[in-house]
Amino acid sequence: MGRVYNFNPGPAALPLEVLEQGQRAFVEYEGMGMSLMEMSHRSKPVEKIIGETEELLLKLIGLDTGYEVLFMGGGASAQFALVPMNYLAADKVGRYVLSGSFSEKAYEEAGKLGRTEIAASGKADRWAKLPELGGLSLPADTAYVHLTTNNTIEGSQWTDIPDAGDIPLIGDMTSDILSRRLDWTKFAMFYAGAQKNLGPAGVTAVVIRSDLLQRADEGIPTIFQYAAMAKNKSLYNTPPVHSIYMMKLMLEWTESQGGIAEMEKRSEEKAALLYEAVDTSAGFYRGIVDAPDRSRMNVTWRMQDEALEKKFALESAQYGLIGLAGHRSVGGMRASIYNGVPVEACRALASYMRDFANRHG
Repeated sequence: MGRVYNFNPGPAALPLEVLEQGQRAFVEYEGMGMSLMEMSHRSKPVEKIIGETEELLLKLIGLDTGYEVLFMGGGASAQFALVPMNYLAADKVGRYVLSGSFSEKAYEEAGKLGRTEIAASGKADRWAKLPELGGLSLPADTAYVHLTTNNTIEGSQWTDIPDAGDIPLIGDMTSDILSRRLDWTKFAMFYAGAQKNLGPAGVTAVVIRSDLLQRADEGIPTIFQYAAMAKNKSLYNTPPVHSIYMMKLMLEWTESQGGIAEMEKRSEEKAALLYEAVDTSAGFYRGIVDAPDRSRMNVTWRMQDEALEKKFALESAQYGLIGLAGHRSVGGMRASIYNGVPVEACRALASYMRDFANRHG
């Protein structure tokens, strides 16, 4: 069976060699007579996998000391609640930068648990551009400021990460972690559902600064405490072992390809191919996000009517280009070009876009 070019937004494309490596270990792991999925999470092999995955993630990012990695369930949506549960004290305010649908969901979830305010918002512009943060003012009662670094649905991405000073900056990096070099030390904490750049769905990586970890609320149920998860090395409860193992393989692949620097280079090339196809189409395709704020992970565009967009998506699938329909809440078209999507896929899609425009423009 030939493999298609997968542009789905998550679960997303994984490199074939990672899948094949995982396949070889699926039935029997390292000659132990059983699958990794059958092993006790208290066993030495599983403890070793988790420890090595933590170390490799920090190594790739370049955070040698002062941060810890937690592997948790529930995706980024769980973190929308866990962040305020752990850090939104009664006398504090959680402040949120709204730049798209998921940042708004994080803000709404936190509002169920304590006092929240919008620090800046791009909603009035229909998420077509990111809000201005140059004059961002964070009062002394700010518990933390929350930022979604890449907006998966709308297709925008922060180029410059703000400096929040002594106030903890918490980032939802689900859809662009490991895709570019950053000053990671600006974040007191960031988290990412694995299903885009880190591996398959089922596990969320939380990277948290040690001093912030010590300030987490211990009065909430233990399963929700960051401190408890850290103390137990992500083994307080049974973790999604196989998803963590696949993350390890994905991190090893990322390192073998040249690390984040190479992923950034490829992301720039892939995004440039698709945005060029949009911008040189004489208006046949219209970018949804203003050019300076465009994402290198989720390329979004519209066409003159929904019927044509549906035709584009249906026909593209016949050419092995899968997952190009926009999110159901906004429509349009979207190509998610995460680390596991090869440059060749974007070349093929750009060629199809030009051909489709020539035939229907």
